[in-house]
This record gives sequence, structure tokens and C-alpha cells, in this order.
Amino acid sequence: MFRPKLPDTPHVPSITTHVPQDHAPAHPVGRPVAPYVGIGAGVVVVGIVLTALLAAVAISAVSVAIAAVVLRSLLNGANRR
Repeated sequence: MFRPKLPDTPHVPSITTHVPQDHAPAHPVGRPVAPYVGIGAGVVVVGIVLTALLAAVAISAVSVAIAAVVLRSLLNGANRR
């Protein structure tokens, strides 16, 4: 009695539209890019490896220099006694 009566919603049929895909694939203009992508990835890998080797050589040089300073100070201390 106190509830409002809602109108019935009309049934709307589902409409599916189909767009025909009759387009021909576009032909690539110029040179293909695929061979250069592999070369670019190889260059990046070589760059990373060379950078890692350079960092390893630098760390080794620093550690050898520190060891030389420590040994020098130990030998100078032993000669003074």
C-alpha cells in the first residue's frame, strides 16, 4: 500500500554491430627493423659486460693500492724498531 509501484522496464534487444575488416595489410616502407633490433640488443649486452669488467678492474686496483699502503706502513714501522 505504501510502496511505490515502479514501471516495468521495456526489454531492449541486444544490438551487435559487425564492422567488416576487409583492409589489406599495409606494406612496410623502407628497410625492415627486425634485424637491427637484435643488433641493438647485442650492443647493449656488450656494453653492460664491458662496464662490469671495467668496474671489476677499478675495484681490484683500489684494493691493491690499499693493501700496498698497509704493507708499506707495516714495513716502515718494523724498520724503525
